[in-house]
Formats: sequence, structure tokens, C-alpha cells
Amino acid sequence: MKAVLHFAASAGFRAQIAAARPADVDIVVVDAADDAGFAREMRDADVLLHALRPVRAADMEGAPGLRLIQKIGVGVNTIDLETAKRLNIAVCNMPGTNTQAVVEMTLMLMLAALRRAAHFDAETRAGRGWLATDALDHVGEVCGRTVGLVGYGAVAARLAPVLQALGADVRYTARSPKAEATGRYMPLGELLAVSDVVSLHCPATSETRGMLGAAAIGGMKRGAVLVNTARGELVDEMALTDALRKGHLAAAGLDVFVQEPVQPDNPLLRLPNVVVAPHIAWLTPETLGRSLGVAFENCRRLKAGEPLLHRVV
Repeated sequence: MKAVLHFAASAGFRAQIAAARPADVDIVVVDAADDAGFAREMRDADVLLHALRPVRAADMEGAPGLRLIQKIGVGVNTIDLETAKRLNIAVCNMPGTNTQAVVEMTLMLMLAALRRAAHFDAETRAGRGWLATDALDHVGEVCGRTVGLVGYGAVAARLAPVLQALGADVRYTARSPKAEATGRYMPLGELLAVSDVVSLHCPATSETRGMLGAAAIGGMKRGAVLVNTARGELVDEMALTDALRKGHLAAAGLDVFVQEPVQPDNPLLRLPNVVVAPHIAWLTPETLGRSLGVAFENCRRLKAGEPLLHRVV
């Protein structure tokens, strides 16, 4: 069985693959930017291990033997699901494998935004750390603040009690109240109006894309902080930039963007009150180890004709 991993795999990840790979699965690693190499290797591939670069109709049509697209992660919005259905290609994801990593990164971005970590890092490196006293007027603590979670899936459910333990007043919004949730349920508009920190935890769907547009951002509490480790499409970036420049929002911590990889001319990258990362909240060696376990189990199941884990299509 041939599996193609389409990802800029580090030396450490390649070593993990070599150690975990079953004897009957050949893994070919193709860099996410190598379209020609990807098309060539897909011609005789049985399985695609998909991470970030979207899987389009032409990719699947050029792989006549493809039987499984295994998402390394949870969101399948980067896969042309209708084409997968038409070609009878199974699509599976990996709920839970990256939850801990995303929880920790979300908390890190929240704290970094509140404490202006990127600003003070730059000032300290330039020898001006103790001179940046005015910036201290704009920092703050999680304790005593209202933190609003937009969406209440696995990440929010694990993050909420951590925030509560730090002294935050946790609120959340979702399609409906959750009996087991930590924190108080509120409709989105009310949550935005009262939250000092808003953290996004929604998939990108027809209902959620652009949910934080100019009107919603304008309805956020003045001086609030926005954290997004979910999907860039949830936020109108121009409206967010405007709110950060004018001081309506105090800061933002962003791991995801509308266009990825994010381009250097994105105005959000030029704001001193924004801390950013390149969509790596999910990406730790621990996550990858768990992911390989699921991927190789599904390869075994595919070969044996058994039901696949976490099948979406």
C-alpha cells in the first residue's frame, strides 16, 4: 500500500514516521509546495495523508487508485468532499488528536496578547525593555476577566476549566446550551458585548464564515482581546485591523488567517498589538504521534476491508 504525505515534514516528523510505519505501508513524503511532485506521486497512491494544502478535484481525478484521504487533524473544509463522494474515495479525520496542543496554544496566545509579549520581546531585544513603560498601561491578567468561548467543542471544553482555575469568568456560545459545560451560556451578540477576551472555536461552514464582521466586531466590548486558533475565514480581517488600529480592540492573538500561508503584506502583521503564529496550534510531536497511530490503523482497516475510524465521507 502506498501512502502520500503532502506536508513540509521536519526531520523529527520523518523519524516518527519511520519508527511507526507498518511494514506493508510505503510512505512517500512530498513537500506541500511541490505541486509537480505531488501530482506524480499521486498517480499510483492508495492513501493521501492530508494536512494543509487543499485537496482539489483535479488532485483526486489524477489519482485513479486513491481509496482514502486521511486528514491529519479535524477540519475537512480543505477537501473537495463532493468530488470525493463522486469518486468513491473515503475521507476520514482525527477528532481529539490535536485537542491538547490547540488548548495550550490558545491559552498561550491569550496570555501573549494580554501581556503584549511580542511588543516587549522586540523592545527588550533592542535594549529598550525598561523604557517601554507606556505599554504597561495596556497589559492585563486573565484573572478577573470575562472570557467568551465561541463554539464549545473538544478544545473549548478542555480550555474552559483551565480558564476558570485561573480566575476567569467563563461564558460560551454554541448552537444550544451544553449540560456539561463549564461557564454560562449566552447568545453570540450578548457574549461579544460582555467579554474581555473572545476566543473562537468554530469550524468554517456556510453559517460561520465571516461571523465576526464589522458589525459583530463593533459590538465587542471596547478594549477586548480576540484570539483565533480555529479558522481565519471566521473573521473579517479588514474590520479586525480597523478595530485594532482605532483602539476599539486592545489586542489579538492569531494562529489562522483567511489566506494561508499568510502574506507579509497582510496589515495585521504590522500592528504592534497583534501576536501571530503560522497555523501551528495543532502541530506538536505529541499530536503527530497520535495522528500517525490513527492514520496507520486506518491503512490497516482499508487493506482488511474493515470499517474506517472517524469516516466523514
